[in-house]
Amino acid sequence: MKLQRVLQYAQSLLTDAIQEGDIAVDATAGNGHDTLFLANLVGDDGYVYAFDVQKEAVDATLHRLLDNALEHRALVLKDGHENIAKYVTKPVAGAIFNLGYLPGSDHSIITKPNTTITALETLLQLLKVGGIIVLVIYHGHDGGAEERDEVLRFVSSLPQKHVHVLRYEFLNQQNSPPFVVALEKVKEMGNK
Repeated sequence: MKLQRVLQYAQSLLTDAIQEGDIAVDATAGNGHDTLFLANLVGDDGYVYAFDVQKEAVDATLHRLLDNALEHRALVLKDGHENIAKYVTKPVAGAIFNLGYLPGSDHSIITKPNTTITALETLLQLLKVGGIIVLVIYHGHDGGAEERDEVLRFVSSLPQKHVHVLRYEFLNQQNSPPFVVALEKVKEMGNK
């Protein structure tokens, strides 16, 4: 077995958690790669909700889905992930965030700790037991270290009897390499 790269590992975790017919969330649609990946996992009976605040990201994601004839499996929303609760009401099997900025676009438009944490709180309530939230944390840009630190502080404070939190990273890579934080819901949050 060889070590999986960060994005391979993120996809592996989602593949284990999401089955055909499930609901999934791409909290940062970006160029649509994760939305397409999730649309393939949920099948024709499942559904993906994809969020992005940038029109170019929404357009790129819609085109990627159309090019693969999977647009019927997803709703791509030009809205922030902090508003997930406005659109998603059914239990979620898996979700992914790519924290940072949209590659090839305005690097001043970045994900922010307050909206990311709001989205995480919402998703933890919606997440099925056994469901997974994957965060791919890119932190080598202006504002990235602040978001990384606040998100890590938040997830580290989650009660272990309800949520298992994993960090997966390569320690000897240069230039602030991205890493994965995965949250697995093991028990409903309201139960004692």
